[in-house]
Amino acid sequence: MIQQPTALDTFKLVKLLKRQSAEHKGSAGKVVLIGGAPGMAGALLLAGNACLHLGAGWTILEMLDPASAHAQENQPELMIRLATLVTQESLATAKPDVIAIGPGLGKSKLASYCLHAVLAYPSIPLVIDADALNLISESPELLKQLQIRNQQFPGSTVLTPHPGEAAKLLKTTTESVQSDRVRAVRQLIDLTQSIVVLKGQHTLIASPHHMPVQCLAGNPGMGTGGMGDILTGSIAAIAAQGVRHHLDLWQATGIAVELHATAADSLVNEGVGPIGLTPSETILEMRALLNKLL
Repeated sequence: MIQQPTALDTFKLVKLLKRQSAEHKGSAGKVVLIGGAPGMAGALLLAGNACLHLGAGWTILEMLDPASAHAQENQPELMIRLATLVTQESLATAKPDVIAIGPGLGKSKLASYCLHAVLAYPSIPLVIDADALNLISESPELLKQLQIRNQQFPGSTVLTPHPGEAAKLLKTTTESVQSDRVRAVRQLIDLTQSIVVLKGQHTLIASPHHMPVQCLAGNPGMGTGGMGDILTGSIAAIAAQGVRHHLDLWQATGIAVELHATAADSLVNEGVGPIGLTPSETILEMRALLNKLL
């Protein structure tokens, strides 16, 4: 049985993000996002922009593409540096509140090394998306590392697969996943012991401790490259603020999923899309909606 909460049920939690007058960037959390291999830097930039606009105190991008690992003139607030084989040391120095990995990550040796380092980082919320999921699906060692992390730190990891990525993790077909999405999300939880967001029409969210819930918002205009990347950045931003505003990763994930879909619906209602709806437009609408709800 699927629970079907309304947007209002989820959005009641948003008020916990309201800032007190003396708060500073440390109160809003530090996020490190890792990805952006050559030819895919835009994915990490979209995730970073979502993280920035949804309120993270610091947004740091570890970019795998050397040609793109520089300050962005149009978005100088993003702290961009080159990802290297000393990722573990880099994370230890940065002391992030949340890590997100996957947008544009690719499947190079460096990408795999970064994922190993992230999975070894203890305790804090972790968002895993895109090629990070594909790497885990191809590596029993990485899967075991994910399982061990979740045994040690329950409720601290969220996976955000689309049906194709879910199928790879489950060693099945996309058609099989789509034929019974509730069964698929439960199988993913059994496999990984993570919070799972199975994206698609009526996105499902579930965890080892929560029955599947369904996001009823959203529209076909969201079927464009980059929409998943901004969801990753949004979950990371809200989770980072949640560290000091009493929201756990499950709650932060639910807020981000609902904001993401509701913002896309709002834009369509305003005549922006569904055809041609862009992730960048959706980020700004998410920010506006979040602030209205505070």
